[in-house]
Amino acid sequence: MALLLTPYLYGAGMRMLKGRVQCQGRGVADVVVTDGEHFAVTDAKGRYTLESDDDSRFVYITVPAGYMVETRNSVPQFWRCIEPGTTVFDFELQRKEQDDTRHGFIAIADPQIWAEKEFPLLEEAMRDIRATVESYDIPFHGLCCGDVTSYDHGFYDRYNRTAALSGIPYFSAMGNHDMTLYGRTFETSWTKWEETFGPTYFSFDVGDAHYVILNDNFYIGRDYFYIGYIDERQMRWLERDLGYVPKEKLVIVCMHIPSTCEPSDRERFTYDNISLIATNASSLHRLLEPYNAHIISGHMHTAYNQIIGERLYEHVTPAISGAWWQGPLCTDGTPRGYEVYEVDGTEIRWYYKPTDHAADHQMVVYDGAEHPQFAGYVVANIWDSDTSWDVRIRFDDGTESRMERFKTYDPAAQKMYATTEGLDHEYVYPTPADHFYRAAVVPGAESASVTATDRFGRTYTRTITLKRTTE
Repeated sequence: MALLLTPYLYGAGMRMLKGRVQCQGRGVADVVVTDGEHFAVTDAKGRYTLESDDDSRFVYITVPAGYMVETRNSVPQFWRCIEPGTTVFDFELQRKEQDDTRHGFIAIADPQIWAEKEFPLLEEAMRDIRATVESYDIPFHGLCCGDVTSYDHGFYDRYNRTAALSGIPYFSAMGNHDMTLYGRTFETSWTKWEETFGPTYFSFDVGDAHYVILNDNFYIGRDYFYIGYIDERQMRWLERDLGYVPKEKLVIVCMHIPSTCEPSDRERFTYDNISLIATNASSLHRLLEPYNAHIISGHMHTAYNQIIGERLYEHVTPAISGAWWQGPLCTDGTPRGYEVYEVDGTEIRWYYKPTDHAADHQMVVYDGAEHPQFAGYVVANIWDSDTSWDVRIRFDDGTESRMERFKTYDPAAQKMYATTEGLDHEYVYPTPADHFYRAAVVPGAESASVTATDRFGRTYTRTITLKRTTE
């Protein structure tokens, strides 16, 4: 079917759409159907009638818990393109083999394929994900936080075939590199994405969790420029979508540009950050207030974990491509990889899985004697930590103390990306991060062990031999 690529015509007329949602010939009740603006719910026989704007390009469903839709090369087919003269749109669901109250999901960010030569590395990452998923006995799905490719949208098909090697479907958010450029307005920026991935905002349910995908890349019609921003049409849709979600449900929002990376960007606005965070994120945070909610984003290629409120947490996911496939580390020293989430009802746990290491590789520890910027200290880079982690150091003389969290550069990343000579891109350089911990070296100590305990009580320990002691 040919996809209508006409931008929204605000103030257009209305039309009536209808259809049926069924599974193995039987109608499925209480399935939410939308055109991105208006909503309907299926009756006891799976039938719906939806009043829709003439300019709406899709009709799509919130895939209900316990069900899935057909997946083509890792892309769930939860939508139908609205063709001129066509008003009937049916959906076929597939019942899952396992109860999905307990389930898991993988979050990846910024695959950002720039050249054919990068696909073998992506294949390795997807096989790593497959091995992780197969180590569980619960159903899994994937979330992609956008920037599927760097510039060439012709790579989408191969990307999706490669993603299928992981053995799971991916519900994907659009990234700024996924925008169609050089149109005159924001509304022209989705065309290539929609041809492959469908609507740029939608929702689905798994177990007791409600998942939402948003597009917060706002193209401003000036060559390549964009800002982080969620437009009113999406905000209004999200408000109505959440109206179907009981307050006791877990809500997970996936988008590309973070809503926040550090407390300061929530305290004051600065134009310096307009392409780095969603500038109207506070409105999103207010919509999520009634729920236990998590925002999962990407864009930064580095790790930020932010406790926004008692019931709102943001995971800024490091890039599965590391530093744009130029090295195995992200620019903050985080190994390239992906986040693994385990959901049991409305409870959620997570950990970061580097693609080049075992799952227990959660930190590196540096001796200040070898790195002048850390002179007199032992420093740990614990990339998936947040301020709730308990990080302690123990020296061989028995001295033990809690380590101080601070912001700095990772020495390995500094060395790896000290120059762009031999790299494909000039924009690769080390960046600071706040997931570092330090403690002064005890005089005479010959070794130090760092133990990090996460919010779930899991512990990780690394021991290093000190090159020399502080005088």
